Amino acid sequence: MTPMVAVPPRRVLIRTMAANAFLLSALYLVVGLVLELLRRRVGWPVATRLLIAMDALPARALDAVGLLTPLREAYLAGDVREWVLRAVFSLTAMVVIFATAVFVGLVMSGLGLALRRRRGI
Repeated sequence: MTPMVAVPPRRVLIRTMAANAFLLSALYLVVGLVLELLRRRVGWPVATRLLIAMDALPARALDAVGLLTPLREAYLAGDVREWVLRAVFSLTAMVVIFATAVFVGLVMSGLGLALRRRRGI
């Protein structure tokens, strides 16, 4: 039988943060894919409205770094295909969600550390 090795709490926290961030990103991607399929195959108008709402997050992130306008111009000029645009928006959303999850995890970790120090634990 192998001896059990204690994993340092920081490593557990980092693994948990990364897993949560990956799970949220994957969930966002799956929901977007399902809505896109519903929009294209079924023509469900609610799916279109939900996709527009989902695209607001990556659109704001791309706009903040100055990439939305050139991407829009390239799409309207026919230089970028629709699937490429969808891929860029999906990847941007995944990066934003992942960064947000890691940030929240770090803040919660810092608060927990501060509370433990205050209590003398």
